[in-house]
Amino acid sequence: MMTHMKRKVAEYSVVFQEEKAGGYSVWVPSLPGCASQGETFEEALGNIKEAIELYLEDNKANEPDDLEFKKQFVLPVKVYA
Repeated sequence: MMTHMKRKVAEYSVVFQEEKAGGYSVWVPSLPGCASQGETFEEALGNIKEAIELYLEDNKANEPDDLEFKKQFVLPVKVYA
C-alpha cells in the first residue's frame, strides 16, 4: 500500500528577461533575492524552480502561514517619450 505525504503547493509569479548576450535572467518579485539564469528558457525555468525550493528551505522561519495564489502577470508596456 502506498502512503501519500501531504505537501503544500505554492505558486509564484516569475519574471523572465531575455538577455542581449543570449540566455535568460529570471527572478521572483515576491521572494527578495531569489533569482537565477539559463542559456535557454527551459534551463532558466528549471533553475528558478530549484532556486525557489532552496530559498524556501533557507527561509522556513519566515514562510507565510497561508500561501495564496495571486493572479499576477507581467506585460511589457511601450511608452513614447
